[in-house]
Amino acid sequence: MGSIQEIVCVTGASGFIGSWLVMRLLERGYIVRATVRDPENTKKVKHLLDLPKASTNLTLWKADLSIQGSYDDAINGCNGVFHVATPMDFESTDPENEVIKPTVEGILSIMKACKSANVKKVVFTSSAGTVDVAETQKPAYDESCWSDIEFCRRVKMTGWMYFVSKTLAEKTAWEYAKEHKIDFISIIPTLVVGPFLMPSFPPSLITALSPITKNESHYHIIKQGQFVHVDDLCMSHIYLYKHPEAEGRYICSSHNATILQLAKMLNDMYPEYKVPTEFEGVDDSLEVVSFSSKKLKGTGFEFKHSLEDMFSGAIETCREKGLIPLSN
Repeated sequence: MGSIQEIVCVTGASGFIGSWLVMRLLERGYIVRATVRDPENTKKVKHLLDLPKASTNLTLWKADLSIQGSYDDAINGCNGVFHVATPMDFESTDPENEVIKPTVEGILSIMKACKSANVKKVVFTSSAGTVDVAETQKPAYDESCWSDIEFCRRVKMTGWMYFVSKTLAEKTAWEYAKEHKIDFISIIPTLVVGPFLMPSFPPSLITALSPITKNESHYHIIKQGQFVHVDDLCMSHIYLYKHPEAEGRYICSSHNATILQLAKMLNDMYPEYKVPTEFEGVDDSLEVVSFSSKKLKGTGFEFKHSLEDMFSGAIETCREKGLIPLSN
C-alpha cells in the first residue's frame, strides 16, 4: 500500500457494474465516493453499505445525471473518476429527454467537474452499442468502429435510445477531454454477464438470460453475441486506471457466441429450463461476430472467466434472489 490512499469516485455505484467495481476498489484499499440518485433509499444502497471496508472507506453521494453540477462535490478532491452511470430505460415514452439528453449532458457535467477538480484520470464505461449498430454488419469489430446514430433513430430497434445516448456521450466526452487535456479513456464492454450485488434484475441480464425467460424481443441482441464477465470488466477498469500508458478506447470482451451455441451450453448446464434449440431465421451456418480485445490484451491484461462462469454466476445469483424460478 502507498502512504497516501487514493480517492476515487464511482458514478452509478448502485448498479450492476458500479457496485461490483466499488467492491473491487474497496478490496484494494481505495477510498471510494459512490454516487447514487438517492442515498436515503435503503433498498437500493444496502448492498453497497454491506461491503467489506465500506464502514471506513466508502461514502455515498447524491447525484443525478439530469441535474447539472450535481457531481461537483463528489468529484472535488478525487484522484480519479470511474463514470459508470447511465440511464437504462428501454421502455421510455420520451427517450430523447429521458435517456439521450441526460446521458450526454450528464457526461459533460462530469467532465467539467473533473477539469475543475484537476482529476488525474477519467475512465468511462462505454458500450458495444457505440460500436456495432449499423445498417450492414461486419464480421469483426475493433476500437475504430462507431455506431450509426441516424440508422438507430430511423429503425428504432429495441434499445435504440441507449445506443444513441452512449455513442453521443462518448463522442462528447472525447471532444471535451482533447480540448481540456484531460487524461480520459473509454472501456467498451460487450454484454456483461455474471453474479451481482444489486437486489433487482440487472438490465444486461434481461438480455443474456432471455433464452431462459423466453423474452423473445431480446433474442436479436444475442443472435451473434459477444460477452464479458462482470469481474473481468471491473478488473480491466482498475488495471487501465493504473496503467500509465493507457489511452483511447478499449474493447473489453472475452467470448463470442451465436444464440445456438449459447442455447446448447445453457441446456447442458441447466436442462431444467428447457431453453429453446431453434430460433427464427437462425441455422447452423450462422457465423460468430467478434469484438477484438487485442488492444486491451496488448497492455498485459488477462481475462480470467469462461462463458460458463458468466452464466452460472448470473443464474445462481438470480435464483438466490428469487428473480428467476428454479426450473421451467
